[in-house]
Amino acid sequence: MTKIAIFGSAFNPPSLGHQSVIQSLEHYDKVLLVPSISHAWGKTMLDYAKRCELVDLFIADMNQTNVERSCIEESLLEPNASVTTYAVLNAIQEQYPTAELTFVLGPDNLFSFGRFHNAKEIAERWSVLACPERVKVRSTQIREHLQQGLNVDHLTTTSVAKHLSLSPLY
Repeated sequence: MTKIAIFGSAFNPPSLGHQSVIQSLEHYDKVLLVPSISHAWGKTMLDYAKRCELVDLFIADMNQTNVERSCIEESLLEPNASVTTYAVLNAIQEQYPTAELTFVLGPDNLFSFGRFHNAKEIAERWSVLACPERVKVRSTQIREHLQQGLNVDHLTTTSVAKHLSLSPLY
């Protein structure tokens, strides 16, 4: 049976903290990174297409063959609504009907999991894995550094840092 980890995040932008979580998932057959297209709790994010571009650069830098970006949220988006984790997991399960799915939570979502739409059903239907960051770097730090004109090479992967320095997004 194929084992797939689903790691949803704003990736606003992707950080070395995200990378440390993803590296701990190397035993999965596939790791799907799912950038949030519309945040459920109204979080302000960089344009979705730009974050997807950054996630693609991020994945290429990691050189971890089981990792890919999922654009599933694009097909689930409805006007004036957020895309829920439940809807994402349901849609991915339809794409991979025989796969065993694991929903990966970062540390920022662990304590708010009970607020997720259909949290109880998520926990009943799929595995849920709380995966702390081994490297304590947050996207917020990257955004703050960029706003202050500081270097972000030590906070994200090489291509992402280079892209952010050549075409500032914040």
